[in-house]
Amino acid sequence: MKKAILIIIAVLAVDQISKIWIKTNFMLGDEIYIFDWFRIHFIENNGAAWGAEIGGKTGKLILTLFRLCAIVGIGYWLYSSIQKKEHQLLLVSIALIFSGALGNILDSVFYGVIFDHSNYQIATLFSPEPYGTVFHGKVVDMLYFPMWQGVLPNWIPQIGGQNFTFFNAIFNIADSAITIGVVMLIVFGNKIFPREA
Repeated sequence: MKKAILIIIAVLAVDQISKIWIKTNFMLGDEIYIFDWFRIHFIENNGAAWGAEIGGKTGKLILTLFRLCAIVGIGYWLYSSIQKKEHQLLLVSIALIFSGALGNILDSVFYGVIFDHSNYQIATLFSPEPYGTVFHGKVVDMLYFPMWQGVLPNWIPQIGGQNFTFFNAIFNIADSAITIGVVMLIVFGNKIFPREA
C-alpha cells in the first residue's frame, strides 16, 4: 500500500507542478525547443482522448462524471489487488493508471475555477475572473515529440504525398503514467496474470 501511495503522490506532484508551471508561464501555443525532436508546446483540450472535442458543456460534464466513476473503479481495483497480495507489477501498473487518471481529472474539475484563460495572455493562478466552472476545466498538455516530419511516399494509399509528422500527439505527465501502466499490463501480462497449472 505504501509503495502504491508513493507512486500516486509522486506522479500527481510532477503532473500538477508541470501543468501549473506551464499555465503560469506560457500562453496557448507557446513552444520551447529542447531538441528538434522534443518540444514543450502548450495546448489545452476538453479531456477526451487525443484532444477530441465533445458536445458542449453537457458533453464535458458527462465526460468528467464518467471519469470520476472510472477513477473510483480503478481505486477499488488497486485496493482489492493490494488486499489479495497480487503481483507487484500489477500494483505498480494500477497505481500509475490511477494517478494519471486522477491528474487529468483535477484539471477537468478545478482548473476552470482557479485559472483565467490562456488566450493571448499568461494565465493567473487563483484568478478573480476564472475561465470556467467546476467540472468544466481544460486539461493542460505540453510534451511534444515530433520525431520525424516529411512528405509520405505517393504509393501509400489515402495519405501518400501528404505532409506527415511522427509522433504528432501532445500529452502530459498524467497521460504518460496511464500509458506506461497499460503497457506494463500488456508486456508483463503473463507474470501479472499467471495461468492456472
